[in-house]
Amino acid sequence: MPGRPEQDVIVIGAGPVGLATALSLAGQGLRVTVLERDADTVGEGPDLADRAWEQWPRPGVTQFRQPHILLPAGAALLRSRLPQVVEALEGAGPLRLNIAGPVRELPGMGGTRDGDERYDTLTARRPVLEAAFATAAAATPGLEVLRSTEVTGLLTGAEELEGRPRVTGVVTQDGEESRAALVVDAGGRNSPVSALLARLGGPPPAGERAEAGFVYYARTFRAPGGAPAQPDWPLVHHEGVSTIVIPADHDTWSVCLVVSSRDQAFKALREPAAWERAARVIPELEGRIEGEPITGIQAMAGLHSRIQRTVVEGQPVVTGLVHVGDAWASTDPQFGLGLSMGLFHAAALGDVVAKTGLSDTVELALRFDEVTEQTLTPVYGRLREWDRHRLAEIDAAVAGRRYETDDPGWNLTNALDGVKLSDPDVLRAMTEVACMLDTPENAFAAPGLVEQALVLNGGPDWTWPGPSRAEVLAAVEAG
Repeated sequence: MPGRPEQDVIVIGAGPVGLATALSLAGQGLRVTVLERDADTVGEGPDLADRAWEQWPRPGVTQFRQPHILLPAGAALLRSRLPQVVEALEGAGPLRLNIAGPVRELPGMGGTRDGDERYDTLTARRPVLEAAFATAAAATPGLEVLRSTEVTGLLTGAEELEGRPRVTGVVTQDGEESRAALVVDAGGRNSPVSALLARLGGPPPAGERAEAGFVYYARTFRAPGGAPAQPDWPLVHHEGVSTIVIPADHDTWSVCLVVSSRDQAFKALREPAAWERAARVIPELEGRIEGEPITGIQAMAGLHSRIQRTVVEGQPVVTGLVHVGDAWASTDPQFGLGLSMGLFHAAALGDVVAKTGLSDTVELALRFDEVTEQTLTPVYGRLREWDRHRLAEIDAAVAGRRYETDDPGWNLTNALDGVKLSDPDVLRAMTEVACMLDTPENAFAAPGLVEQALVLNGGPDWTWPGPSRAEVLAAVEAG
């Protein structure tokens, strides 16, 4: 079948990360084509938020209507690098909030400080946010988005490294061939590209894959003109259950209960009545399940934490192809880091391409891997370690015993988390890390800060406050 004219870059996937990548590269004057397997968007015009939420099917993204947040680091990156996305989002009516805003007004916390604007963000339900990216992309010269277009194969050319394929384009479901100097996999957690790459032979990427181990039971509400106040902190952990409250656009908000996938007793949370009974015994959810539900109970399970490195022992296993965002590494979504990580990855690729160009695909692969390993891989590693400990802690609660570990990092993390609502310095250090604005090493480097937190918390031997697992489970089973 006749092919399309050669592009500079093909991006697979038109989610926020794929479009951020495309916008970053098209902004350099490159010709970029984005291929998206799902159907068209809802387009521009009035009532964009409502139309995106109600009318846009997105079967390729299982979390499309799940709780979603843009962290301050991601919002700051959009303001500085992709202001056209911010402009489009502003037109859709996002919610403005400061992550640390409610906490700093608590007794003894001292109120607002200079620099707290770092914790400002714009947040919206994912369909609304994605519609803003689509609007910006549609107005960008040199950028074309082809929807209802599924990539089913990879094209190759002369190898630049012996035994390692060089990708030169893609094949779509109708047999059409499209060639480009660079193919970017932004297909998300369920991207088909890794399987397509395996068909080409050559050494496999290095990496790992493990079940994330959590189940998310979420519901989204609306209360026109009367949405509840922003929570003191969006994510709260109890003995066997974590809660997430995410305010969003147009007086909507989401509430999520997170449990271990191994804790089978909580499977009843998929039933609205059981979910509501559980929510009512958790203090931070008081008044936050009283609105009009605009979704049922949305269960999300079977997620995997995975990472794939396409540079192994100093050499790319493939050239002409890179992975960004969740297609590179997917993590436990509990902390809301995925979108901001993906936006940083997209911006990093744009920076690398600006320096190396597209012709030296080996150098491009090496430099992109280098910046990825320096900036994002440590974040992935911290999340994986947290997951491991948290799941072990819940296992211990199910068995009726206390979780004990020799890992000082886990004990310290809990101690710091326990005092962030009562110490203004710890609050800001925790917010820096939670918002992806700084590393833990830098955020807690101030002399005496950690020691101060341990004194306030009574030492590292700390347990989660609030209802026990048994109390929440009793509420679930009360019906």
